[in-house]
Amino acid sequence: MIIQIYTAQSVDEALALADAGVDHVGVTPPQGLPGEVSLATMRDIALALKGRARCVALTVDITPETVAELVTTVQPDILHLCPLADAIKPADIPPLRAVLPPGMTILQAISVTGPESIAEAQAYAAVADMLILDTQHPDIRGVGASGMVHDWSISQAIVQAVAVPVIMAGGLSPENVAEAVRVVRPWGVDSATLTNEALADGSVRKDLAKVRAFAAAARAAVEAL
Repeated sequence: MIIQIYTAQSVDEALALADAGVDHVGVTPPQGLPGEVSLATMRDIALALKGRARCVALTVDITPETVAELVTTVQPDILHLCPLADAIKPADIPPLRAVLPPGMTILQAISVTGPESIAEAQAYAAVADMLILDTQHPDIRGVGASGMVHDWSISQAIVQAVAVPVIMAGGLSPENVAEAVRVVRPWGVDSATLTNEALADGSVRKDLAKVRAFAAAARAAVEAL
């Protein structure tokens, strides 16, 4: 079971996440998103994680120029495409590969709504390397970071319908991740909002106790299947 956690905001935090059992550490660029950091900080995090965990860099801006700058500067292991659901089509993904280094993994976000999401996921699975099933919120620029749960039966159907690895996201916490694993049986699970600790100044940092509990619950659920 792959554990993916967003969003690391410093090298120390990223390394602490890796030590807590996180396989994929997510970082967020300055695109008006929660937990964003500079490209330079993202690059420092990606370098520090080498040999420890895979660095996942997301983007809601999918213009080739922005994507090229992101991957050239940060050099992540995985590029996470998560613009709003109506802003990217499966046909948009192959041209983006032309600006990526050879072998760069593309993780495509799917906004899970209803049964129509199954066919959408199948179309994206034909051009992306992995999918992440998440929940879109109207006040957030991209798919994810909403802290909202979607219909797990749709996610379960998507996992069964595609041949690429699927990461489950959307309102997952230490309290519900085991049930999500049991129902959906994804390749990996992701948490952002519900493994955060709110700070007095309105910012957040990762709650390492919650991260450890999340990882332990997910992996225990897999062993119990």
